[in-house]
Amino acid sequence: MEDTKHKNFYSIGVSYIKADAQTRGKFSLSTEDKKALLNEAKSNDFDGVFVLSTCNRTEIIGFAEHPFQLISMLCKHSNGSVEEFAKVSYVHKNQEAIQHLFNIGTGLDSQILGDYEIVGQLRTAFKLAKEQGTTNAYLERLLNNVMQASKRVKNETKLSSGTTSVSYAAVQYLIDNIQNYNLKNILVYGLGKMGKHTCKNLAQYTQNKQVTLINRTEEKVDEFIKEHPSIKKARLENLTKEIDNSDVLIVSTGASKATVTLENIPLDKSLLILDLSIPANVDSSIKNLNNVKLVNVDELSKVTDETLAKRKEEIPFAKEIIEEHKEEFNEWLNHRRFTPAINALKQSLEAIQRDEINFHKKKINNFDVDQAEAITSRFIQKITTQFVKHLKTEEISVNQSIQVMAKVFGTNLEKIDAENH
Repeated sequence: MEDTKHKNFYSIGVSYIKADAQTRGKFSLSTEDKKALLNEAKSNDFDGVFVLSTCNRTEIIGFAEHPFQLISMLCKHSNGSVEEFAKVSYVHKNQEAIQHLFNIGTGLDSQILGDYEIVGQLRTAFKLAKEQGTTNAYLERLLNNVMQASKRVKNETKLSSGTTSVSYAAVQYLIDNIQNYNLKNILVYGLGKMGKHTCKNLAQYTQNKQVTLINRTEEKVDEFIKEHPSIKKARLENLTKEIDNSDVLIVSTGASKATVTLENIPLDKSLLILDLSIPANVDSSIKNLNNVKLVNVDELSKVTDETLAKRKEEIPFAKEIIEEHKEEFNEWLNHRRFTPAINALKQSLEAIQRDEINFHKKKINNFDVDQAEAITSRFIQKITTQFVKHLKTEEISVNQSIQVMAKVFGTNLEKIDAENH
């Protein structure tokens, strides 16, 4: 690739497909972890790398000589090991990696089919990489095509019809499994993006007026409650007491370790806990309590089968849109790959043209230079056009074509080859 010294484009990572919530938690990366990883990539001259880490996946997308270079960086900056990665991972290369990114960006590869939350996460991941100076024109163009395809899939298909997300699934779980759910005391712990969505979904899809909210930063709760006055506020220091008063606890704290432990849980009453965090923020030993039902992200994703069945019917339409934008990207890519070779051929032919015209000017009186230039220029144009067709249709690498051309026309092979990488 002309933008990078590393020849192959990879996507390496772990996702909900093979890795459970606990394993994904080990490989999850904080913003600081991502920055450290990108800075290491930059210092080692990796050109074109960005990192995506969500509750459903963690992956590095970019250029390398070998995928292990990216895998080792992921394991170094997360709590996962190479051995664990090998058991549950995926490695996509070149066109497969491009297809994978289109699938992610359009919701085809989301844990809940058609979930478009990933689009914003992709933008944020790319923005961070750009700020750290690890992006290039290839990634920029590819992300642009992915975003265009994503917008069309959302607007032109019903792949995102019906409301389905982890936060919605949590509310749907309550509706399906709790009798008189509108009368239950619900405590939401954590007001990140997931917590906000959960509170909004509770307000939209239930008539429950007994929702209490706790967050580490109280100012955020105050601000949120101004827009949602039916929600009550509680203080973090009263967490145990508030859990004791609750029938349902929804945890969306998004911390790197457990924020709810055995000490917080009453032993004398039934409690449903929905843990929406990755890694899990509810101590795993709590699930052994007889009075507690603990449900995690993976279980919640199963509650939306009916919506998903309708969405699956839209997959062929989404794939058609992806194909269009993938072809557009590959056209651009091929043009960039071919340009140095085409320019070198053109320069060689123009050098021959000048020599021949100068030779005939000396040999022939009243030689029509303009006419000779016009005719020979048309020849050059036709030859270069034919060469472009050859590069596009023949199953031969650009470098092989350059080598043949260099031998035939005596062009500077090293110069062209350097331009082509």
